Amino acid sequence: MTDFALTTDRIQQQLEHLANADAHVRAAVTLVGFPEERRRGRDFATMLRVIVGQQLSTKAAATIAARVETLVGLPVTPERVALVADADLRTAGLSWQKITYVRSLCATVADGTLDFDALPHMPDAEIVSAITAVKGLGVWSAHMFMMFSLGRTDVWPVGDLAVRVGVGRIVGLQDRPGEKAVEAIGERWRPHRSAMALLAWHYYANAPL
Repeated sequence: MTDFALTTDRIQQQLEHLANADAHVRAAVTLVGFPEERRRGRDFATMLRVIVGQQLSTKAAATIAARVETLVGLPVTPERVALVADADLRTAGLSWQKITYVRSLCATVADGTLDFDALPHMPDAEIVSAITAVKGLGVWSAHMFMMFSLGRTDVWPVGDLAVRVGVGRIVGLQDRPGEKAVEAIGERWRPHRSAMALLAWHYYANAPL
């Protein structure tokens, strides 16, 4: 369970397998092609950037993350973050709420609740529990880490609006489906739901309306 299995080649293989049995998947791939892998680090610094980037544009998130990293110093570790005053993090661009989240992240790492070395070896449900123990990180954040940092192949992020819209369009629904509906739709795509989530994002961004 430690290898990154959500590579571009494997995504294509998994979607080709699904397309052989599902006309909706086949039509979607024919229209927009295959999505590529997305890969991030599987460490504290990555999770810190997740918090920094919440509800921000990509450009704004990158700017503030760079300021925080300059302030903290490299490598970015919980110990180094702990030495930085809240006021300095605020000056770097973090909201007071996000500073609370950063402190919670440091605390859960310090007490062993969130162990980045152990995460690759843990079942999906335990990973979700460990990450959501951090204040400000929900199931969606856990799902993104599982897909893009750990490369898990059967993650189904129904909490993501673009995934729900993309799935609805792929299967030809008139109205945007809710989380429960997309959860049920996704059952047919086990155990390759991460690849389908990537296809849903890809379809949402590229398919003509």
